[in-house]
Amino acid sequence: MYLMYVDESGDCGMPADGSQTPLFCLSGVVVHELCWREVLSELIDFRRWLWGKYNVFQDDEIHAGDMISKPTNLPPSLRVLNKHTRLAIVRHFADTIAKLQNISIINVVVDKRNGHAKTKDEVFRWAWYSLFQRFENTIRQKNFPGSKNNDDRGLIFPDNTDGQKLRQFLNKMQVTNPLKIKQQSGSFIHIDEPIKLIVENPVMRDSRESYIVQVADCAVFLLKQSIEPSAYMKKHGGNAYLTRLDPVLCKHASKKIQRAW
Repeated sequence: MYLMYVDESGDCGMPADGSQTPLFCLSGVVVHELCWREVLSELIDFRRWLWGKYNVFQDDEIHAGDMISKPTNLPPSLRVLNKHTRLAIVRHFADTIAKLQNISIINVVVDKRNGHAKTKDEVFRWAWYSLFQRFENTIRQKNFPGSKNNDDRGLIFPDNTDGQKLRQFLNKMQVTNPLKIKQQSGSFIHIDEPIKLIVENPVMRDSRESYIVQVADCAVFLLKQSIEPSAYMKKHGGNAYLTRLDPVLCKHASKKIQRAW
């Protein structure tokens, strides 16, 4: 069984809704059940190191966006640190993630500026449809690290989001899933290939209670900053931190940043 922990960055709103961000991003951290304990152990080791280095409590959430732009939302052990130190922690976290040999990260970006999406519901749907499909495809092709069992399946753990919509999306894709496939000739064919390998409904998780969801949070923050960096991140080189995750990015889904639309 492959487990995918997901977090998002940006919002689904359109300019007419008052949204100030042109991007909506998702990152899914995939780990096989047989490697889950090993990955968790490595993350616990990192948190122990963080306690020894910066006095950050092991049960305090590392929320990358708040570390840079909203320190008042952070727990006290992180809030007291200066911004430069908090950025260093994000960098250390990224380097730790890159060394996790048994994970793979799928990224999806929806750019609301290209005009394809007309409503916030379409933005949300396109992003999650793309993530579901890439998770399914990569399991089928046996391109994730870990087990190569013929009967492997997938289960999804998103950070708290609209669970009802996700259940509806996945249930629909398990019944009918029209796809437009580009051929080598450049022409397209249309097929209906329902999702078969993702089981159960997505199970919501609170990022405060899951180190692996916090990995997804860091990954999606760095993904968004690589395309639309804040002034601080650009000034201090944080817009290039996504490259630190290169060893664990799922290039089988896409050789570049995976865009939905």
